[in-house]
Amino acid sequence: MIGKIYQCNPLLALDCPDPDVIRVGDTYYMVCTTMHFMPGGEILRSYDLVHWEHVTYIFDELEITEQQMLENGQNAYGKGMWAASIRYHKEQFFVCFVANDTGKTYLFTTKDIEGEWKRREIEGFYHDCSLLFDDDDKVYIAYGNKYIYITQLTEDLSGPMPGGFHRMVVSDEGNQMLGYEGTHFYKINSKYYLFFIHSKREEWKRVEACFMASSLTDEFVGMDIMDDDMGYCNQGVAQGGIVDTPDGKWYSILFQDRGAVGRIPVLVPVTWENDFPVFGERGHVPRAFITPQEKKKSLCSLLIESDDFKEIKMESEKEQKRRYGSFGFKSCWQFNHIPDTSLITWDKIVGSVSVRTNTVCQNLLQARNTFTQRMHYPACMGEITLEATKMKEGDYAGLCILQGCYCMVAITKRENQYALVMRSKEAQKDTELELEVTPMENDVVRLGIRAEFTNMTDTAEMYYYTGEEWKQIGKMHKLRFDLEHFTGARFGLFYYATKEYGGSVTFRDFKYKKEKEIEI
Repeated sequence: MIGKIYQCNPLLALDCPDPDVIRVGDTYYMVCTTMHFMPGGEILRSYDLVHWEHVTYIFDELEITEQQMLENGQNAYGKGMWAASIRYHKEQFFVCFVANDTGKTYLFTTKDIEGEWKRREIEGFYHDCSLLFDDDDKVYIAYGNKYIYITQLTEDLSGPMPGGFHRMVVSDEGNQMLGYEGTHFYKINSKYYLFFIHSKREEWKRVEACFMASSLTDEFVGMDIMDDDMGYCNQGVAQGGIVDTPDGKWYSILFQDRGAVGRIPVLVPVTWENDFPVFGERGHVPRAFITPQEKKKSLCSLLIESDDFKEIKMESEKEQKRRYGSFGFKSCWQFNHIPDTSLITWDKIVGSVSVRTNTVCQNLLQARNTFTQRMHYPACMGEITLEATKMKEGDYAGLCILQGCYCMVAITKRENQYALVMRSKEAQKDTELELEVTPMENDVVRLGIRAEFTNMTDTAEMYYYTGEEWKQIGKMHKLRFDLEHFTGARFGLFYYATKEYGGSVTFRDFKYKKEKEIEI
């Protein structure tokens, strides 16, 4: 194999946690956790394990519940779809995962990865599960936290096989930090492998472990195989899948916590000694290494991008779905929960999106139909033009960074006058603080937010455009990744009412700028 030497890490520089990866022919597919965002179960595609594009979402909505629809004060923040397993068996794709708000295990299948996915449930709840289709056509699922189990499933994967194999195979007993979880289960050259993430016992640091057995009834024996922070703030690299290339090379895609921006994928070469995997250079991620040669195929479906909200007709139905796979909008957008699209009007010719309210909210986190995009490491800026002519008294609309400790720059209407505000909420607190109010002379404004993530700086600054320059409003806001939302920070276009619903606002010309494009 002729490969390319890449200094490619961190891979993608976006929040793509809990990755699992497979190869079908010369094409690689990766699925990552999408939590409460809709559509969900995003699948990415690559031809060289370095450059990735969006292929599809496996579901638009998971369950019609008050939590997932953001109704009656309920929400699914920090829950939803976690740690999926993707497999390809007998010309069929399988994606399996649990949702922590519904308490169910879901299985989605298709023969065409860009086509329709069939949704089923597997009886039981299998935390961080991983499927294995064995050589004898038996199917197993490995799962658990601290205590790892392997359970045989029925042939149709509807639930545990009555009287079938069921065994606890590995334990991380006594680990008060994080016990083994994030299971990835493989059979390679007649041997069984279990890969896990867990924390070192003497300090909080993610490490990767692997256990091996010659049969399912033998003892699984293993050890930690990746203990490295890549020189980054003692943040370990762990949890993910392994995959081989057509000529027999092996790689792993794991993730690393990078603070508020989220959990970012990392590519690691894998070799084998005495049938046991060696990750990187003796457990350390090499700075540069050879990756599979990229095929001469175009990658066109971007993971993050600007949007003028004008639709471009693609050449085929599949290309149209790939490009506009988020309820008809560009696939880079995901809504904060299941959207109510009856409240959204999209003028595809002019290039604008109008959103109406139909309920009263207490704060940003209750706002439906919030458009979101992942934020980019090490820095990025989002800009949006907002027209608030039809806004009602007490409404808020604008640009935010959506996270447990969110911040926003917004237009509001008070005593029939428009004003610009900077508002924020600190992590694990309920109160939304207003830090600055600036009167407005008109109802149209361009808003901007700049975020800095280098070395876990995790700060955000809010701006509005005067017509001549960007002017900061409020103060620098500190972002933080925590379990409240359990996701990386995202840009959000939002609108909500606090007194009377029925108003509307219009968004135009979203600009996404990466580090080198930021002028402020």
